Amino acid sequence: GKTKSAIYQHLADKLQLNRKQVAAFFDELLGLIRAELGPTGPGTLSIPGLIKLKRNHKEAVAEHEQDDRFNPGKKIIVKAKPARTEIKVRPLKNLKELIK
Repeated sequence: GKTKSAIYQHLADKLQLNRKQVAAFFDELLGLIRAELGPTGPGTLSIPGLIKLKRNHKEAVAEHEQDDRFNPGKKIIVKAKPARTEIKVRPLKNLKELIK
């Protein structure tokens, strides 16, 4: 894959912009993602033709005992997990079509 710098330079050359303008675009895109997926935003964002981002909150899970799927009849103790927020990224149809 390309480095961040190489991507900025490629986009700047193709779009006839300077690198600062390309960097400003990505900074603004990050700000939009933060606003939409942050705690006060709606929790979803579609970047047209590319991807859909979705915030997903996972509740805390207490330590518990469950069946060991590798050793039937035995139990294992599953460690507790804290509450956390995950970001799911789904490719949209246009992106899927590009790689066929």
